[in-house]
Amino acid sequence: MGIITILWEKWVEFRRDFYKITLAAMIAPLMYLLVFGLGIQTVSHGKPYLHYLIPGVVALTTMNGSFNAIAQNLNVQRLYEKAFDQVMISPTPLWQFLLGQIIAGSLRGIYAGCIILVLVSPIHTGLIFNGYSFLILFLNGAVFSALGVVVSFLAKNHTDVPRFSNYFIMPMAFLCNTFFSTENMPHGIRELISILPLSETSGMVRHIAYGEAWNPMGIVVLLAYLLVLTAMGLWFVYKKQNLS
Repeated sequence: MGIITILWEKWVEFRRDFYKITLAAMIAPLMYLLVFGLGIQTVSHGKPYLHYLIPGVVALTTMNGSFNAIAQNLNVQRLYEKAFDQVMISPTPLWQFLLGQIIAGSLRGIYAGCIILVLVSPIHTGLIFNGYSFLILFLNGAVFSALGVVVSFLAKNHTDVPRFSNYFIMPMAFLCNTFFSTENMPHGIRELISILPLSETSGMVRHIAYGEAWNPMGIVVLLAYLLVLTAMGLWFVYKKQNLS
């Protein structure tokens, strides 16, 4: 019931701010597609660059949507609204509260990704997005929602959240197999970036979109990130760290 309560709260918030959330989810990815996809006419891996770009933009959109949906709101609730104090004394188990936050954030990311797919649907690229694609995107959103939970507890004030975003989210958005392949990077850096969650997500979704074979071990990598980050979030809550 605790998870359902959190999901209902996020649904009410989504309905209230529907137009703001939708427009915010559209602007940056649409700019990426217009500037890089249509403005730069080139070929990547034997296909039009736009075909390479779309899966990467969808993946990074789920990342941004999920992280931003949780990190900012939870940090404000914890530090300024003091709403988290009510959660601490409520009968809702804390693990259900955090799991609800992660699921809700992931669904927000999926919604943002679907907006991009709707926007590019008139182009008729022939790219495939099936159930496996959405499972991978959901796990990607869950990973970055969990990261948002961790950041919301690490941030000492409201301005710290954008700083964490600049440290982690922005570099991944540009480097992790989204706008260009990691194959062209130097050894060492390439291997490090290739195991980051967004790299795994972009790679798997792109292979599926091309109708190619893909390595399901990427799902294991995403689950490992999710478990570690969720455990960190639970540690912060149950040890009552950084709550003031």
